[in-house]
Amino acid sequence: MAPLSTTNNEDPAFWKRADDCLIRYSGGGQFMRRIIESAEGVFIYDADGKRIIDFTSGQMSSILGHSNPEIVAIVNKQVLQLDHLFSGMLSRPVVDLAAKLSSMLPPGLDKVQLLSTGGESNECAIRIAKLYTQKFEIVGLSNSWHGVTFAAASMTYQPTRKGYGPAAAGSLILPTPNGYRSPFRNPDGTYDWKKELDYGFSLVDAQSVGSLAAVIVEPILSSGGVIVLPAGYLRRLKEHCVARGMLLIVDEAQTGVGRTGKNWAFEHDGVVPDILTLSKTLGAGLPLSAVVTSKEIEEVVHSRGFSFFTTHVSDPLPAAVGLQVLEILERDDLAGRAERLGQRFRSFLLGLQAQYECIGEIRGMGLMQGMEIVKDRTTKDPDESLSTALSDRMLELGLSANVLRIPGIGSSFRMAPPLTITEEELDAGLAIIAEAFRTTPGANAVLAVQGH
Repeated sequence: MAPLSTTNNEDPAFWKRADDCLIRYSGGGQFMRRIIESAEGVFIYDADGKRIIDFTSGQMSSILGHSNPEIVAIVNKQVLQLDHLFSGMLSRPVVDLAAKLSSMLPPGLDKVQLLSTGGESNECAIRIAKLYTQKFEIVGLSNSWHGVTFAAASMTYQPTRKGYGPAAAGSLILPTPNGYRSPFRNPDGTYDWKKELDYGFSLVDAQSVGSLAAVIVEPILSSGGVIVLPAGYLRRLKEHCVARGMLLIVDEAQTGVGRTGKNWAFEHDGVVPDILTLSKTLGAGLPLSAVVTSKEIEEVVHSRGFSFFTTHVSDPLPAAVGLQVLEILERDDLAGRAERLGQRFRSFLLGLQAQYECIGEIRGMGLMQGMEIVKDRTTKDPDESLSTALSDRMLELGLSANVLRIPGIGSSFRMAPPLTITEEELDAGLAIIAEAFRTTPGANAVLAVQGH
């Protein structure tokens, strides 16, 4: 498909209309000064016809690439047949997707509700946890991001939290297990995440009024800087939850559907959450999310009158898309592909880190990789100015690689290309990253080669 070229990126009329009629919603940031006209596969095209490699899968969602032919065909077919219904009605795509999803998950994740967004699914999960436990306190990790609706926003511990008044009553916090920065250390200097987690729960217990309902966590805190939960962390967390009669909610908005090298990131720890939320990747770029829980939990909350009615609950159009996404996931072994290409990606980034003093840490799993830019490796002071300059340079060279432009945590790149990316496309993106480091002022502090 040839890229469209009907306008110029600096079209004054376009940007005046944008400034006149759009709410700016990115927490103080500005819209990129690019007009995106079309997209296909791993590429997006701007108004000047420039081809840009998309290393963020849209909003970390388009795991099958843009305008995937199979998804386009399903959308065309379904929108002609059945797109939207009254929320109390059911259709075949909804039941088929729910059955397929539960069949791919371990026992204990059996019952499914289909919604639209990640925030909506987390709102629903928290509602289920409160009704089931008959308690109201919810615990989240610092640096987490779970959405912008009330309960989800109350569990989102980011600078964007400020200025909106009180959070939900009972919103409690655990320290994010960031091994790069945590002060919890073993005598040999290694990170002691168990002591940190246990200490965190001692603080939770001290704050609690005796109504602990659930913990909600992301396996990788994407907006928190691509912080990967240490191996064994989810298992230990589940033990803490069981000891307190709490539920464990795992939010796999970005890590689910093959991204980390397994179909579901919780599989890496061999732990089954009480409630699983999926979004972003499940719809491969279309608005679709899911809440999955056990038969036992569903039966209890149903008996208590559980209600979470939304306009687009159980919509047939996105459900048909989600079913196709899961079939492609299995057929093409996208999880295995993410693992293999993720190793290639990580190896490149580690090699780059060996050359540039400004790269503090590389972290991630599968085709979700992070890179933190620092002023000094000893102090680990974040360098938000340099990370922004590097990201801008990458875009100029033809690569969209997202850097977190959130004050206070804006020094980390988070990169998650489509799982369908080819080795050649991946290497082309990596070459642009290397060139950006080579040509961006302030990033050219190459470490001395050992022995020279």
